[in-house]
Amino acid sequence: MAVKRLHSPLSPSPSPSLSPHAQTTQRMSFASLRDPALPFPLPNAGLVLPLSTHRRHCHTLSLHRNVAVSLSSASSANSSVTSSSFKWPPVLIKLSASSLFLFSLGVFAFSSSAFALTSAFPGATLAAASTSPAALEEGNTIEDKELEKTSFESAEEKDLNEAFEIWKSKTFALTVPLRVVALRGSVPASWIKDFIQSQGRRLKFQLEVRASLEEIFNEVLTSFKDGNVHPRSAITADLITVGDSWLSFAIKHAIIEPIQMPEDKDWFRGLPQTWKIYLRKNDEGLLDPKGRIWGIPYRWGSMVIMYKKNKFDKYGLQPIQDWEDLWRPELAGRIAMVDSAREIVGAVLKYMGASYNTKNIDTEVSGGIKSVQQNLAVLANQVRLFDSTQYLKAFSIGDVWVAVGWSSDILPAAKRLSDVAVVVPKSGTSLWADLWAVPSTPKSAPEKIGGRIRGPSPLIHQWLDFCLQPGRELPFKQEVVPGASPSSLECPPTEPLKELTKGPPKLETNLIAGVPPPEILERCEFLNPLSEDTLAEYRFLISSMRKPVYGLIQSVQHYISTLMKLQSTK
Repeated sequence: MAVKRLHSPLSPSPSPSLSPHAQTTQRMSFASLRDPALPFPLPNAGLVLPLSTHRRHCHTLSLHRNVAVSLSSASSANSSVTSSSFKWPPVLIKLSASSLFLFSLGVFAFSSSAFALTSAFPGATLAAASTSPAALEEGNTIEDKELEKTSFESAEEKDLNEAFEIWKSKTFALTVPLRVVALRGSVPASWIKDFIQSQGRRLKFQLEVRASLEEIFNEVLTSFKDGNVHPRSAITADLITVGDSWLSFAIKHAIIEPIQMPEDKDWFRGLPQTWKIYLRKNDEGLLDPKGRIWGIPYRWGSMVIMYKKNKFDKYGLQPIQDWEDLWRPELAGRIAMVDSAREIVGAVLKYMGASYNTKNIDTEVSGGIKSVQQNLAVLANQVRLFDSTQYLKAFSIGDVWVAVGWSSDILPAAKRLSDVAVVVPKSGTSLWADLWAVPSTPKSAPEKIGGRIRGPSPLIHQWLDFCLQPGRELPFKQEVVPGASPSSLECPPTEPLKELTKGPPKLETNLIAGVPPPEILERCEFLNPLSEDTLAEYRFLISSMRKPVYGLIQSVQHYISTLMKLQSTK
């Protein structure tokens, strides 16, 4: 007997083809299946077996137990009557005989209707005509198997549902990894939290930091050349931070890979055109309109000058406004600057009215390379320390009064100090950018780099798109992290956030939300790759710059000379 899942086998509706008497009888028999006295439901529900059925099926007689009880009572009553002297009236005896005859006739009619029912529907239950013990036993076996099958399927379905719920609550190895090695302090903490929430459980995100861009670059370069690769190396990451000044070298030496199909991504379409021009380079690392995209910016800044206002006020010195102020005699020996050839020579070029990206010094600069060399020598006498790591320490302890460096270094230091000012030179300055780049896979030891041998994570573009969303600008505008979002390069802010203007200014500066004012930003420029000939001129200029080394007597004389200059300027 086939079991349908849409209807319970224990409570079917009466067949419309049956006579009213048969329907009533069928409803009575099904009602008895819900009798709490029965330990289990009857296998042949709806079938009324004859009273002469085999003993094996005697439990079905409970369908008519009320009738059986009446017959038994009647038998007991007759026995009692015959044993006593009491005589029944003749009328009652006739009525009893008539009742017994009618009852027997009803049982016969009931059995005939049941036989007609099973004949009309031979597949519904066990055939009534087959009253032999073998046939009844076979029918009962079939019904028992069907009931066991139904119970088994119900239990199995319940177990499967429970197992599925447990599976949904677990985190399996279907997660997608994304490992990023970034410059310390360059990625807002809110970015990490928001990105993990946006990706859900499928993301396995790892963000590691390094102290400097140089450390990241040297780690990648060493692993690439020597094959010294381990799972925690920066070269095994999906993305790394690369400074724009390192980009051309990394491209030329195949240390990084180009970003795959950026033109098809929404984040690239929304990138300002200035970035698309600056970042498109050929395989030699040079600007090329037909080149590929090798890095994506996530923040940028500028070269700035910080000075101590209390010292300037004490000695009556004019505030610093432009590059030419670094050549003022009263500031000799009071300046510390980063140790970068492009920035040092670039400051001299800006002082002389030229560009940071001058390709031919002799033809593009007034006085040529000799004039540049002379101004560079004067600057060397003015600067007490050229050191990219110690220049801020010399400023904080008071050895120098002026510090020239990147805004990513100077702005956090300025907030920790008091009575200082930060300015962007009004004639323009150099711009810097931190980029996301994909490190190349070294072929020397591919078995050591784990999943990176199969290529970068498929979540790279999701991360790039996330970093370039307008909502990511807030930490920069709030000055939580130094720098500015890439979109502000073409749409710079004109005023700081209102929440930052409440109360006295925390820092005296002409920067607006970390961005130079629009009139100064027009004169700022990124450092483009230079040709080998131009680089040779830069190396010559730096090598010819001689920093005087003072002994004890010379140091005292230099100090007295500086004080005399300061007194004469009052």
